Amino acid sequence: MPPFDQILAPQAQSAVIAGFFLAIGWWVVAWQSRKRDLKLRAERVRDVQRALFAEIRAYLAVLERDHIAEYGAAIATRVETEPGYFPVIPTEHNDAIFRAIVSEIHVLPRDTVDPVVLYYSQLNAIGAMIADLRSLDTVRIGPERAAAMYRDYISMKLGAIELGEAALGAILSNMDGTGRPSNRDEDRF
Repeated sequence: MPPFDQILAPQAQSAVIAGFFLAIGWWVVAWQSRKRDLKLRAERVRDVQRALFAEIRAYLAVLERDHIAEYGAAIATRVETEPGYFPVIPTEHNDAIFRAIVSEIHVLPRDTVDPVVLYYSQLNAIGAMIADLRSLDTVRIGPERAAAMYRDYISMKLGAIELGEAALGAILSNMDGTGRPSNRDEDRF
């Protein structure tokens, strides 16, 4: 006679055993789901970081290619020395990817969010400065003040370079999606 027959009927024993295996199955499925969710989240973090990295790197490359400091100094000098001269300043949109993913910014590691947000805040400030410069009455304020405002605009772009480099560094250090430094370097990115 089996040892539990005196305590529990065979049908009840079968139900307990089935329940035990069912409970183990729930734990296994929960563990597998958690593992899959973590993997999908890490992939999403990498995708978002790659997209932001590309957008930031593209703008920084343009600023560096254009030698923005030298260019800005030359334009400011022209504003001061050429009567009536003020450059046309185009509207900039260097945050399309950020705007598209801003609702998902929470997926990024905390060490990445701060520098990325600081960089994009600087781009917003540059956009506001562009609007101010475009509506500037240079005759009323004079060439010295107009040149000073233009220098401030260039200074903000130089600040964007520094903040962008910090954001790129933060993204690279968290590229594996876990918030821990990665062994990957920029070339493998």
